[in-house]
Amino acid sequence: MTSIGTGYDLSASTYSPDGRIFQVEYANKAVENSGTAIGLRVKDGVVLAVEKLIHSKLLVPAANRRIQTIDKHIGLASAGYLADGRHISNRARDEASSFRENYRAPATLQYVVDRVGLYVQAYTLYSSVRPFGCSTILGAVDKTGPALFVVEPSGVSYGYRGAAVGKGRQLAKTELEKLKFSELTMKEAVTEAARIIYLVHDDAKEKDFELEMSWVGDETNGIHQPVPKDLSDEASRKAKEALENFE
Repeated sequence: MTSIGTGYDLSASTYSPDGRIFQVEYANKAVENSGTAIGLRVKDGVVLAVEKLIHSKLLVPAANRRIQTIDKHIGLASAGYLADGRHISNRARDEASSFRENYRAPATLQYVVDRVGLYVQAYTLYSSVRPFGCSTILGAVDKTGPALFVVEPSGVSYGYRGAAVGKGRQLAKTELEKLKFSELTMKEAVTEAARIIYLVHDDAKEKDFELEMSWVGDETNGIHQPVPKDLSDEASRKAKEALENFE
């Protein structure tokens, strides 16, 4: 990067002469060093999956979750700094709770995403704070139907049919583009999500990982919850078989 060492990367409130904010770009690098997270919006719901890298054999399985529940019908998966992801999920919970309190109705995902995006963007404006080093994928089934969004460290948010963030996002996006989301059921999406996570991890075998998945939609009566263990295990088994055939 041409402007490194010239002072333009010392603060999130300083532009470089070519109009870049380096602190935000560095935050994106922090996301790219993290395990991959993906989201699939299919005809009857949303599936979230995370490649949770295991940094120590002493860690308890299924603890240190990277997928959070924001409201009954909203889930959030993060890639990047875990602490930053938890902070954003807490903020999202506050926004969803505030909406319920004010309007006596569950918040739409678009509303929560807009509010969280504004909050994240505020952290790119002041020299006294740093941008959040994480990208989040939010999925829900609300009155508009299944919805999936990504909020990036810059605060920008995009709506997706299939989204990927983290280290293996390029390969994951390539695989997601092959899917016909309007024809997939939630159970089929769970299998595809597991296959993609195993595939992208195969490119970076240096660490063990744990597959973490959740879903919301017709299968769960509109409530965000972890994918049942038997279904998750079955999806992992099929993913390993597909990987062996791929090789």
